[in-house]
Amino acid sequence: MTSTAAPHADMPNDLDSFWMPFTANRAFKKNPRMISRAKDMHYYAPDGRAILDGTAGLWCANAGHNRPKIVAAIQAQAAELDFAPTFQFGHPKVFQLASRVAALAPDGLDQVFFANSGSEAVDSALKIALAYHNVRGDGQRTRLIGRERGYHGVGFGGISVGGMSPNRKFFGALLAGVDHLPHTYNREHQAFTKGEPAWGAHLADELERIVALHDASTIAAIIVEPMAGSTGVLPPPVGYLQRLRAICDKYGLLLIFDEVITGFGRLGAAFASERFGVTPDMICFAKGITSGSVPMGGVVVRKSIYDAFMKGPEHGIEFFHGYTYSGHPLAAAAGLATLDLYAEEGLFARAKSLEPFWAEAVHSLKGLPNVLDIRTIGLVAAIDLASKPDAVGKRAYDALNHAFFESGLMVRTAGDSLVLTPPLVISEAQIGEVVEKTARAINAVA
Repeated sequence: MTSTAAPHADMPNDLDSFWMPFTANRAFKKNPRMISRAKDMHYYAPDGRAILDGTAGLWCANAGHNRPKIVAAIQAQAAELDFAPTFQFGHPKVFQLASRVAALAPDGLDQVFFANSGSEAVDSALKIALAYHNVRGDGQRTRLIGRERGYHGVGFGGISVGGMSPNRKFFGALLAGVDHLPHTYNREHQAFTKGEPAWGAHLADELERIVALHDASTIAAIIVEPMAGSTGVLPPPVGYLQRLRAICDKYGLLLIFDEVITGFGRLGAAFASERFGVTPDMICFAKGITSGSVPMGGVVVRKSIYDAFMKGPEHGIEFFHGYTYSGHPLAAAAGLATLDLYAEEGLFARAKSLEPFWAEAVHSLKGLPNVLDIRTIGLVAAIDLASKPDAVGKRAYDALNHAFFESGLMVRTAGDSLVLTPPLVISEAQIGEVVEKTARAINAVA
């Protein structure tokens, strides 16, 4: 489609060409929810209307929007070094950022492999796991274990170990040799939980059954989200992650935590592994590393895994994997500035201190029409709504529209759950505003 008219600076001249990801395209283009700028806790529509960000964009703008320190770092880096390859070359900031990320990770996780998104981080971690066993002479360890209702991005590796059926069903057999743990949610035993539910640690013992079925000698790695996010916020039961770690140690399986959502303060610590006191063998990260300002992701890897690759001639490539934009200069500069901001403003500790207030505020929605369950942990919440008999997902979708157009609030949906994940800079007054506007939306779609 061509046009001779110049497009307006803030509005597209046509909505047809963009095939939007994870979006109801036809519904959106009939009534678009457009955003033209952002600052701190707010987005702004093209008409200037303020939209309170209840989602940190897409779980990523942990420090809020358009923070001057991050903006200045990106601008300065673009003027100094726009791009440098990290295949056989390097630039200073990517090494600095790797050191900073490793310093935040649990002891022993000292090596950082950069990617550009959570999906790439996950696929990188899975490849590292398979290659690690191969270079150690255990090449028969090729099986990967994920979990039902898990989300690990949209690469073929990620959707294979992931457990959300809409993300899998159109794409054939996916990777072979993948099995899944059961998910950890049971409304009967866990409804209206604040933090980790008391019931459910025993579900980790299903890994013993999977090991018995396939034999440990065929299994390379287990990957789980410490808190399952995209499926509607499923905090881990008390003791569950500790049990997974113990079983992995028993059978020599690598344990990978997908912390693309939970990393960088979302649960009140640099990583969820710190909050839960469980050290995995690899941590996947993205989103919060740059507060969403420039795409970046990566994997923090146990040093012993890295060392296993450091064999053979020194001039030889040890691991044949990477991306053109791994450790991009602009992303590295944004990451360094973002980590500075987290430290200077104490945002991880701030999220931890706000958690009780957040939980009480969100759980005040209990008793509203069609509210079946509420789950909170860190600065995250999910409110499950009863589905309409003939249109699963429609009630939450209608609430999303009401919140945006009528109340000036951005929320996310996961099926018929409303999900709230605000920037870590949110104030107590703004928490009250988020909850009040969410209540309005829930009542409007009753």
